[in-house]
Amino acid sequence: MSEARLSWISGPVLRARPEGPFAVNEAVLIGEQRLLGEVIRLTEEEIVVQVYEDTTGLRPGTPVRGTGQALAVDLGPGLLGNIFDGLLRPLAGMESIHVQPGMWKRAPRSFPFAPDVQHGDEIDGGARLGEILPVEGMPQSCLVPPGLRGRVVDIKPDGSYREDEVLCVLEEGDQRHELRMSHAWPVRIPRPIRARLLADRPMLTGQRILDTLFPIARGGKAALPGGFGTGKTVLQESLAKWCDADVIVYVGCGERGNEMAGVLHEFPQLQDPRSGRALMERTVIIANTSNMPVAAREASIYTGVTVAEYFRDQGLHVALMADSTSRWAEALREVSGRLGELPGEAGYPAYLSSRLADFYERAARVETLAGAEGSLTIIGAVSPPSGDFSEPVTTHTKRYVRTFWGLDRGRAQARFYPAVHPLQSYTEDVDSMAHWWKSEGNPHWADHRRRFLEILEEQERLERMARIVGKDSLPPRQQCVLLCGDLINQAFLRQSSFSAIDRYASPARQMAMMNLIARFVDQALQLVEQGADLNALAELPVLRRLQRMGEEIAEQALDEFQVLARQLETELGQLERTETHAG
Repeated sequence: MSEARLSWISGPVLRARPEGPFAVNEAVLIGEQRLLGEVIRLTEEEIVVQVYEDTTGLRPGTPVRGTGQALAVDLGPGLLGNIFDGLLRPLAGMESIHVQPGMWKRAPRSFPFAPDVQHGDEIDGGARLGEILPVEGMPQSCLVPPGLRGRVVDIKPDGSYREDEVLCVLEEGDQRHELRMSHAWPVRIPRPIRARLLADRPMLTGQRILDTLFPIARGGKAALPGGFGTGKTVLQESLAKWCDADVIVYVGCGERGNEMAGVLHEFPQLQDPRSGRALMERTVIIANTSNMPVAAREASIYTGVTVAEYFRDQGLHVALMADSTSRWAEALREVSGRLGELPGEAGYPAYLSSRLADFYERAARVETLAGAEGSLTIIGAVSPPSGDFSEPVTTHTKRYVRTFWGLDRGRAQARFYPAVHPLQSYTEDVDSMAHWWKSEGNPHWADHRRRFLEILEEQERLERMARIVGKDSLPPRQQCVLLCGDLINQAFLRQSSFSAIDRYASPARQMAMMNLIARFVDQALQLVEQGADLNALAELPVLRRLQRMGEEIAEQALDEFQVLARQLETELGQLERTETHAG
C-alpha cells in the first residue's frame, strides 16, 4: 500500500505529500483511527482527499495509507431491513445516529443458502449462484460478481453460512475466484447490464394524481420539488409503502436530524400491505443527517443507487427515494469551495449538472446479466429555497427526469394533500402509459386525463377573473367550469395518506372514479349550455356522493361505483327533462 503524509487540512478536505503511487477515486485510511477518505485530485507532489468522517484532531504528519481499491461498499443479503449511514456503515441505533470512527465495514451475518449450480458448471458474471432464504423477510439471490466467470470446482451444499464465507470456487485458466454471499462494488461505477428495455408500463403508486395525471414509468425517474412544509417526506413515505416495487431504498440525504429520526422511528412501524408484515423487511434506509460529515452526504446518493442496482440485478423491481438532492448539492458546493474551484450559478460547482445526470441516468428497466427483467425507478425530492423552481438544482434536475411532481405551498397551506400542483407538473410518458391503460381495459384514460387538465387550467384562469369581477358575474358555463374543477380537485386529486379507505387507490378504482367524474363534467356542461339551472345542478344529491366517493367506496366494494353511475344518470336525466319541460 502507498502512503502519504498529511500537510494541510480544511474541514473534510486534506492534502498530503505522497510517498508512492495513488489513483483518483482510491479509498484511503487516515491516521491511527483509520478514518475513511477518497482521493479526488492528485499531482506528482500532492494528493487531495475528501474525508467521510469527523477530521477533528488530525494534524500535519498524520499518515494517509492507500488501499489500492476504489471507494466501494459491500453488497449482500444483510442489507434488507437495516439502517446505514452514507457509506453503508451500520448506525449504532435509532436514538443515536452516529458511526464509530474508523468503522468502515458492516459485520457479517449468517443466512441459509441453497445452491443452484453444481460442480463443473460454467457460469458468467451476474449469474445466480443460489438462493438465500432468511428466516424473516423476502428470499434473495446470491449473484456472481460482474466481471468474473469460470468453471465451478467447489460449491457448498445447503446450509447456513456467514456472508464472508466462501461458498463457491471458480476456475478460469490459471486463476481461481472465491465467491461469497456478499461482494464489494465501487459506488461511482454503474453495475453492468445486458440491455436496456423500453419503460412502457407505469410504476403504480396508489396516488390518483400521480397514477392518472402524471404517471412515472417503471424504470423511470421523477423529481419531487417543494418548499418547506409541502409534504415531500410524507408523500415519499406513502410511495414507499404503496408503490408496486419489490424493494425500497430510502436515502435521507442531509435532512434535519429530528426529521430523519422521525423517519427512522416511523419506517420500522409501517406495515407492508402485500404481506401484512413489517415494511422494513424489504426496505434499506441510508441516513445521512445535516450534522454528519458533509463528504459522506455527497457519497450517500451514489451508495443508495448502487444498493438499488444490486437488488435490480436479482430480477427485482426497485424504487429509490432520495430526500433530498438539494442537500446533496449543497454538500457538493461546500467541498468544491474548500477545493478552491471556480463557482458556477448560485455558488454550485460547474459540474453540478453532470453529477445529477450520473445519478438519474442509472434508473432503467433492464435485462440483467442473468437474463431476468429488473428495474430501478428513482424519485428525487428537491428542496428549492423559498419554493423557487428556477434555482439551479431544480432547473438541472428537470433536464434529466421525465416526470415532474411540483408541490405547491398554497395547496399545502390549504391542507390539500398530496399538494402536487396539476398545472406545474408534467410527464413525458403519456403515450407509452396510454397503451398500458388500454391493455388493462381502460381505453379512455388519455382522453379523460386531457379533459381533466383542460378543466383545471380553465378553472385557474376563471378564478383569477372571479377575484376581480366576482363569481356571480361570470356566465353560467364558466361558473359550471368552476364547479367541475372543484369536483375534480376535491373528489379525485385530494387523497389523505391517513385515511383507512382512501390512502391507496388501485387502477380499477381510479378509473371507476375518473369515468364517473368525466361523465358528470361532460353532461353538466352540456346541460348548462342548453339552459339548465346551475343552482339545481349544484344541489343534486349525486354531486355530494361524487365528492365523498373516495372516502366511502372501498377497494372491496367496487360494485358501488356502478350503483353511483346509475344514480348519476337518473338525476342528470331528471334535470334534463325538467329543463326541457320548463322550456
